[in-house]
Amino acid sequence: MIRIGNASGFYGDRFSAWREMLDGGELDVLTGDYLAELTMLILGRDRLRDPDLGYAKTFLRQLETCLGTALDRGVRIVTNAGGLNPAGLAAAIDRLAGRLGVPARVGYVEGDALQRPDALTANAYLGAFGIAACLDGGADVVVTGRVTDASLVVGPAIARYGWGRDDLDALAGATVAGHLIECGAQVTGGNFSFFTELPDGGHRPGFPIAEVHPDGSTVLTKHPGTGGAVTVETVTAQLLYEVGGPAYLGPDVVTRLDTVTLRPDGPDRVRVSGVRGTPPPSTLKVGVNNLGGFRNSMTFVLCGLDIEAKAALVRGQIEEAVGKDGLEFVLARTDHRDAVDTEAASALLHVHLRDSDKTRAGRAFSAAAVELALASYPGCTLTTLPGDATPYGVFTADAVPQDEVAHVAVLPSGERVPIAAPDCAVSTAEAEPLPAAAAPAVSEQTRRGALGELVGARSGDKGGDANLGVWARSDVGYAWLRDWLTVGRLAELLPETTPLSVQRHELPNLRAVNFVIEGLLGAGVAASTRFDPQAKALGELLRSRIVDLPVDVPTGPAGDAA
Repeated sequence: MIRIGNASGFYGDRFSAWREMLDGGELDVLTGDYLAELTMLILGRDRLRDPDLGYAKTFLRQLETCLGTALDRGVRIVTNAGGLNPAGLAAAIDRLAGRLGVPARVGYVEGDALQRPDALTANAYLGAFGIAACLDGGADVVVTGRVTDASLVVGPAIARYGWGRDDLDALAGATVAGHLIECGAQVTGGNFSFFTELPDGGHRPGFPIAEVHPDGSTVLTKHPGTGGAVTVETVTAQLLYEVGGPAYLGPDVVTRLDTVTLRPDGPDRVRVSGVRGTPPPSTLKVGVNNLGGFRNSMTFVLCGLDIEAKAALVRGQIEEAVGKDGLEFVLARTDHRDAVDTEAASALLHVHLRDSDKTRAGRAFSAAAVELALASYPGCTLTTLPGDATPYGVFTADAVPQDEVAHVAVLPSGERVPIAAPDCAVSTAEAEPLPAAAAPAVSEQTRRGALGELVGARSGDKGGDANLGVWARSDVGYAWLRDWLTVGRLAELLPETTPLSVQRHELPNLRAVNFVIEGLLGAGVAASTRFDPQAKALGELLRSRIVDLPVDVPTGPAGDAA
């Protein structure tokens, strides 16, 4: 097997994780994922100020503390921290290695950046074969731009086992492994619905390791003595994160999530097997970021009586001062009746303004809000100081034919190796989903309680859409969940989804249903004024709703099996 660890799930993750993973036990490869849709926008703005930037600068500081250790121990490093400038980061690593006096061989992958004159950034999501070529070419460190997150794991597995384009099941298995560890500690107990059941209460989960075998099957684990836990449920939670239907599209393979089998393999070990793959699509996803304009926000505290009337007064005053265009008013009824302190008795009125005119969205707006302090509703106060407008971005996604993207691996020697597009017409049998188990009978007798007593959830963002995966803790719980949690029921529990198009997918092998809520996040996180702009808390909101629960479904875990 090849032991692949992960030390970063996003740009800003635990700084010490690289050191912890290298010191914690044996590894063959250590990966770091730094890119998200919002990150690409941030890096794009960085590069506007300085063309030599465009990569995750934090990675260089982390690498300075552990590059020598990785080389001494034969651990190879693979990261997408190159962002918009993988060549620039590779050159910076060369300089760092020279300054440290360590002989690091650095390769990088390019070709994801597309020429879109009307866009701030436009990047195709590349696959894993460029990473594999760099490793085959002797690289100790491989830097990429925009590849799929899972490719950071798939690439080293290809290099180790020599998989080809037609090894679809193995590629799919490694894709699942990559998806599971790409978000760092989120698979070892981070952000876990049942965190109170973890050995350390979720205090400081360790980072994950995927032991990938020649057939693509994997054991998920972590270094001994680190926090959190690796269980079938923590793995299920991450497997449901930011996915759509059972067919998980990637540049190298379409991974059938409805064929994944999870089984315990010892303490803090979960075996992932049975994954089937089918040929990849003929196109690559392209993430496009544009500057959408400028925005500003002010928040009013409305205390006590007449909350709605107070909010209406502010709305009229602000609209009269700056005009109606681009204004958004969101009243959060956080107030409690007959409260004994000001905070508990107060609601919050968030006022947002978006405009192409920085002047109007800037001090003209925030000053108009502050000027109401002595001339508006009784008890008027604000939680924000007047400030200038800030630019915001808009994310969209489209596609480009795979054979129109110049995917290139630049080896440590400087040799440039073109990576051919896959033959998307490879003949293979369609993956068959696992047969559904016989559904146990569920009693019609119910009790009132929070939905989260019986189910876990994990939610997140994909551009303007949100995904919401919900899993049951037992077979009888899934039999109830599958029939009960329909799109219509979801609309009742989460009314904001009612006017939107919602896709629902069943994953009986995971005892789960997954919803894709189209357009919930508007133009993406960078443009969103939503209280939860990335839908990270959407699952916990759903779990908090009080519903009729079947009395014969157990509230605790049903053993570590799925």
